[in-house]
Amino acid sequence: MTFELIAQDPKTKARAGVLHTDHGDICTPIFMPVGTDGTVKAVNQTQLKEDVKAQIILGNTYHLYLRPGCDVLRKAGGLHKFISWDRPILTDSGGYQVFSLAKIRKIKEEGVTFHSHIDGSKHLFTPESVIDTERAIGSDIMMALDECCPGDADYNYARKSLGLTKRWLERGVKHYRETEPLYGYHQSYFPIVQGCTYPELRRDSARHVVDQDCEGYAIGGLAVGEPAEVMYEMIEVVNEILPQDRPRYLMGVGTPENLLEAIERGVDMFDCVMPTRVGRNARLYTKEGRLNMRNRKWADDFSPLEENGACSMDRQYSKAYLRHLFMADEILALEIASVHNLSYYLWLMGEARRHIIEGDYAAWKASTLATFNEQD
Repeated sequence: MTFELIAQDPKTKARAGVLHTDHGDICTPIFMPVGTDGTVKAVNQTQLKEDVKAQIILGNTYHLYLRPGCDVLRKAGGLHKFISWDRPILTDSGGYQVFSLAKIRKIKEEGVTFHSHIDGSKHLFTPESVIDTERAIGSDIMMALDECCPGDADYNYARKSLGLTKRWLERGVKHYRETEPLYGYHQSYFPIVQGCTYPELRRDSARHVVDQDCEGYAIGGLAVGEPAEVMYEMIEVVNEILPQDRPRYLMGVGTPENLLEAIERGVDMFDCVMPTRVGRNARLYTKEGRLNMRNRKWADDFSPLEENGACSMDRQYSKAYLRHLFMADEILALEIASVHNLSYYLWLMGEARRHIIEGDYAAWKASTLATFNEQD
């Protein structure tokens, strides 16, 4: 995998590039729809390609390990074939579950012991076993196992947590380099910068991941309870150290505002469940602002969802019809809203890229952010 830097905005650190993988090129900045269990909720693969125009999607190692399991994925020839997706896939390592499933896991030097949220069965994830699972999944980009520290952790906890993440990474890099892909194409391995909200720890972590000389780097442990301004500060601290010639992936972020602010600070890749989750709750992101499709005002509004929307559904269906579907609890409402919001996110990334290349990202970002505050 290689990363080609195409342009950098003259007034910010925003970058446009191309990530070359064996399953196709990815134009950055890019948003990756989240397909935790091998599916993006309420959106099929044809819609992902044709309407959303997704260039890469994300799967979750923890969930895929439990269901359908590594044996099924190996027999299928990997996740790409199993889900009929021929474009790139990135897999999380399960590290976020160390954070989010705190009540059913135990962390030790060897790794993380989980009790399955499905049946209570006990499983051990180590830096090495996670790579073996990601080999079975066949993702183009594999994430290292880490501990995602809570955003309000004290310094001593954050320091100890980072030490564990660093030791796990060294074991993971060694195992990654000692193993081979199973399906005949290259798989990259991305370390994750941690360190909570402490600049000293973030710098230490960033220097450590760079020392591993991998093909890309991720910034984790943000958007987990800390203020947005603190998150932006940590991004700036880390990106002062991460190399210019490798992609930078901000994990699990976030709102459209978060994405544009992070792009300005030099981030290339994003993922988040937000566009589909809020879509399933009747909220639409549009170029004119956010819309609550349960509001009575849309009941007899027969205008398209968005006149110049990013996907065909925006012109095909009216606001009145979508409101009706939500009020009637029809499944089609979830599909339309999810496709729309993902399409908006990908459109936003495309516009950011265009303005970076044209050299006016800062001005475009300011005018675009002004529309985000409108609520209907």
